Formats: sequence, C-alpha cells, structure tokens
Amino acid sequence: MRTPHAPRIVAVTVTYNPDLPALEHLLKALSPQVVEIIVIDNGSSNKPAIMTTGASFANCRCFWLGSNTGIANAFNRGIIEARELGASHIALFDQDSLPEREMIDKLYAATTELSRRGIKVAGVGARFVDDRMGNPPPFICIRNLRLYRHDCRQGSIVPVDYLISSGSLISEHVLSVVGGMNTDLFIDYVDIEWGLRAKGKGYQSFGVCDATMKHALGSEPLALLGYKLPVRSPLRHYYMFRNAVWLYRQSWVPLMWKLVDGYRLMARYVVYSMFAKPRVQHMKLMSRGVWNGCRGKMGKYG
Repeated sequence: MRTPHAPRIVAVTVTYNPDLPALEHLLKALSPQVVEIIVIDNGSSNKPAIMTTGASFANCRCFWLGSNTGIANAFNRGIIEARELGASHIALFDQDSLPEREMIDKLYAATTELSRRGIKVAGVGARFVDDRMGNPPPFICIRNLRLYRHDCRQGSIVPVDYLISSGSLISEHVLSVVGGMNTDLFIDYVDIEWGLRAKGKGYQSFGVCDATMKHALGSEPLALLGYKLPVRSPLRHYYMFRNAVWLYRQSWVPLMWKLVDGYRLMARYVVYSMFAKPRVQHMKLMSRGVWNGCRGKMGKYG
C-alpha cells in the first residue's frame, strides 16, 4: 500500500490491438499501485473498447496516436504526459504484462536504497515470468566475453546491462539526463539501447528479484533440444536484426557487448531460419534487417 508520503509514480502502458481482458487485468493490478495510469494507444482498431476499459478506472487516462508510431515514440509520449502530471518516477509497461501486488513499491524501495548508497541508478526492473517458457529468465549482464546469468535469490538486487522496458521504474530526473527512447528503432532493442546509453553516462540498471510480474515474450515459443526459445513474427525479427546491427555500429557501445550479443544474434539467425515457420519469410526479413542496419535505414518498415 502506498503511504501519504509516497513518491508520485505514474505508470505508462502502450497498447496496440490489445486483448481486452488482459488489458483490464493489467489496469486493475496497476491502479492501486500508482497515482495515475497513462495508456498510449498506437492506432488500435478496437479504440472504443480500449476507451471503455480505461474509463472504468478513475486514475486512468487514455491518449490516441492515430497510427502505429512504434513503441519508442509511444513511450516518449507517455513520459511527456507523466511529466505534465508531476511524476517523480515513471513505470513502463507493455500490454501483455501483469505486475504482482506491491511490485511498484518493491521497485521504488530498491531504487531508494541504491540511491542512498550513492549509486547512480538508471532504472530498476521486475523479474518477469513467462508461463509458457518454464523457469523465469534470469537477469543478465556481459562479463569477460560471456553472458553472465544472475541467480535471483530472495532480497537480491543485481546489476544488469539493461532491463526490458516493461516492468521498469525510472526517475524523471534520470530520463531528463539520459533522454527518452530512440524513436528511430521503432520497436525491439529500444530498452537495450536506452540501458546501454544510460550506462555510458554513468548510470547503472538493476534487477529486483523480489519484484515480480507475468509477461508474455513473443508468440508461442519454439521447443528445440530441450530448450524453449522465444519466437516473434518475421516482421519483429526484421526490427530485432536491423536494430542490433545498427547498435553494433555505434562507437559508444562497448566492444565486449557487441561481440557477445553479435554471437547470439548469429545463432538466432541460424535457428529461426531453420526452425521458425514460415522459414523463408523469417530468413528474408532477418536478412533485410541486417542489410538495412548496415546502411542505417531506420524507422518504420516499408
């Protein structure tokens, strides 16, 4: 429960043709945890139903962008609206996330404790669970040319290179210093780019193990050799590969991070080309993404 002296935390969630019951569950979970909820819709076809769902919560405001402008632009618009409401901290959410009770309080407690120690905190994020994937994915960082996976023990707050945007809590001050999301990326690697940019400015991101939420990562996972791998649409894979290659070309991104993530990207290319259906479409759009990333063609696909 929030206290009268709690910070002014505003939640921003981005929607695009959302599943309405899932959206209602998200807003119901967020409503008692934050001062205001801002819904930014990216041109959904079910706008009237979204408006009706949002209107059932007294502290929810809905805004319409008219067309799909990308998640980066939608988050930036939500951040602007949150600032207008005097937000001290902004919590970002996708439409397919569901925070547990007191998740926001736990995130805020973590960022307060870290700041008290003199640490420059970029943002803090929740541990998410995708029921289709089995075990919850751990918080990760790159060390000595290896991907290091943190053990998430009770009470742990662990340093990470970046956080997924959904379920993250960022102070308005840090956003003013680091800047908003990169709209050229449109979708995918938006949170990674922001986290690395913040780290380059001396701010560290942290995962909070006790703060949990449910989150669907991609569509139905691909089962392969005893592992379950998240699979997105061919178009999402276009953005993933294009934006990754673009990021590798940036001088401010650490070389170690480029090498490790680049190796993982090549492995994904092989796996998705061979096993993700429709295979030809996945391979075609991933290849186009690599080409456009190399020549810096950014923005919306098309």
